[in-house]
Amino acid sequence: MKWGIVSTIKAPLEEIERFAAHHLELGADRLILYLDDDNKPAFQALRQHPKLRVLRTHGEHWRGKNRPVKHQARQGANARHAYKRKADGLDWLAHIDVDEFLWPREQTLAEQLAALPKGCMAARVRPIEALASQTGTYFKAMTNERKQRQRETDAIYPTYGHHLNGGFLSHVAGKLFARTGSEEADFRIHNVFLGGVQNPEQEELLGTELCHIHAASYGHWMQNYRYRLSHGVYRAELKPNRAPELGGLTLHELLKTIEDTDGEEGLKAFYEEVCTATPELLKRLDDHGLLRNYDLGLEAKRQKHFGPRT
Repeated sequence: MKWGIVSTIKAPLEEIERFAAHHLELGADRLILYLDDDNKPAFQALRQHPKLRVLRTHGEHWRGKNRPVKHQARQGANARHAYKRKADGLDWLAHIDVDEFLWPREQTLAEQLAALPKGCMAARVRPIEALASQTGTYFKAMTNERKQRQRETDAIYPTYGHHLNGGFLSHVAGKLFARTGSEEADFRIHNVFLGGVQNPEQEELLGTELCHIHAASYGHWMQNYRYRLSHGVYRAELKPNRAPELGGLTLHELLKTIEDTDGEEGLKAFYEEVCTATPELLKRLDDHGLLRNYDLGLEAKRQKHFGPRT
């Protein structure tokens, strides 16, 4: 049972290597990496690895003027391109971002995928989000059942939970392994469509979690904040977690309100409650069974697969 990853990436070489090494260590048979900028050093270095297929996506790749403006559209186009190319002989293909790391807890991913029913076209991996910490690698999880998730979010994040989905700042849908080999399949970032049916016979891949390092530190969060607010996961057109008539705000509205009212100090307070591994937050998460502590060991894996940097 062969599985692999497709990813559209704009990141420094060592960050890409850590991402690739982690998944190679898990047994990935192929990583198909679309470099979202003209990163020649990364292209030259990565293409030497036998399990990496690396494509530069500027200029000719998009046939000049046809390059999609939104990065979400480029991600989707690249995912479909990889899938349509028979995914390099893979049985399953997942779209994963460079700040996301699959974490199988017991069985290997190959074993979990092999155990799925033959009619299953989609296997979903649910996300967990990293918390900022100096003492460990902590992640917050969430409950899939919607009403229970809302109750838990209100209890765990008392100030801002009403406006958050599971306490997460990024996606809660997770990512999807799509079974390859269908000429009609339309593979996207979070879903796959076949004959107008979304995610045919989808199964939850309960033995694996998706470790998402979305806001590893306050500085890291602020480096990406403006872009995410205007173009990314905090953009204005996304829907609120709860209906406006119930007092719900979109994440865009919530963050803008905090910033307009209290400036950067308000954003720091928000980050402290929602994204920082304070003893209080760790206890609340643990009390609800939603605390994870995984040591990803990314740099050691990078050095094993790509060698030390001189």
